[in-house]
Amino acid sequence: MKARLFLTGILMLTVVLTASTYANVSPSSKTNTYETIEQNRLIGLSEDNEGLRVSAAFNLGEMKSQKAVLPLMKLLKDGKTEEEKIIAALSLIKIGDSQGVFLVSRAAQFQESARVRRVCEKFYNGYLLQKASELKTSEMQVASN
Repeated sequence: MKARLFLTGILMLTVVLTASTYANVSPSSKTNTYETIEQNRLIGLSEDNEGLRVSAAFNLGEMKSQKAVLPLMKLLKDGKTEEEKIIAALSLIKIGDSQGVFLVSRAAQFQESARVRRVCEKFYNGYLLQKASELKTSEMQVASN
């Protein structure tokens, strides 16, 4: 029993020391700049793997990438699955570009899939509520000054 406990302790210590040795990365070797990450996500939008396309679309929306607006618009219009179209619409709303938001509003009316239409309508209505709230807040700040 003691030998097993001792062996487990040695194994854990080895793992911790090895992990800490490889975890030290100098600041000068940073290769994951914003531009590199953005470019990799843009490439991911054109891949054959559906999961990769959806993940890349979502991440570009989180990054609020202006370079992604046109590829995301294409994905919303020509996506192979409803999920791709929905994530593209969500990302376009998050980015907030006027062209992308307009396309989401049009998709809410004219998209073939009822599910995509319904979700795009919710995204667009949420966007409008957020903008109205921001406008009201800024008007209140101006009035208080």
